[in-house]
Amino acid sequence: MTGPTYEEKRQIFERHFLLGKLSGDEIDTLLHYARVESYPAGREIFSKGSAGASMMAVLRGTLKMSSVSSEGKEVVFNLMNPGDCFGEIALLDGDARSTDAVAMTDCELLVLQRRDFMPILEKRADICLILLKVLCQRLRQTTEQVEDVLFRHLESRIAKALLHLAESASLHGVPSSSIDLHISQRELAHIAGGSRESVNKHLQIWHRAGLIELSKGSILIRDIAAIRRLAAMPDL
Repeated sequence: MTGPTYEEKRQIFERHFLLGKLSGDEIDTLLHYARVESYPAGREIFSKGSAGASMMAVLRGTLKMSSVSSEGKEVVFNLMNPGDCFGEIALLDGDARSTDAVAMTDCELLVLQRRDFMPILEKRADICLILLKVLCQRLRQTTEQVEDVLFRHLESRIAKALLHLAESASLHGVPSSSIDLHISQRELAHIAGGSRESVNKHLQIWHRAGLIELSKGSILIRDIAAIRRLAAMPDL
């Protein structure tokens, strides 16, 4: 599969919520330096603690931002889809990566080096403010995840995770009454903060009730309204 042409990359920049704020000359400058990288499903993009010298925008595919403990327990902080950017923290402070990034599907990324982007960023206060807003949203999301693990039932956390995945799938695909999520139960457990066995127990109950269908590496939501009600269950 060939990568995007210069004009296609320019269109990606122009449509992007952050990069689209740049002037034509600024976009041309970045396009001169930007490169496209491809990663197959399962490949590590970068690891926590590695040198952070770039920001990336997702052109194709889905990847996860996560952290793994010394015992092998993984927690997923965020999923990135086409149009999303990540690596902003390392881009701003030039420090080490704060999470792992792994391709969940075959991915194509547009990579901007810190040394090429910072001169433009230093002249554009409006772009800095947008980046700060993105980082604040990520911080709020992380805080919400911690609260969910502490205060919500696992069943509610699973439903909430499925709901977020479904909303993302609808945003980046064709709207449908049934939503097919290409995610394994193990990956869902990492997002919901539970064991695979406990997550499977709830999914099997929902499957028997006709809310979802289960297959290898996929969860098909049949009744999104019911999942939404489960996600809104009262706290502990």
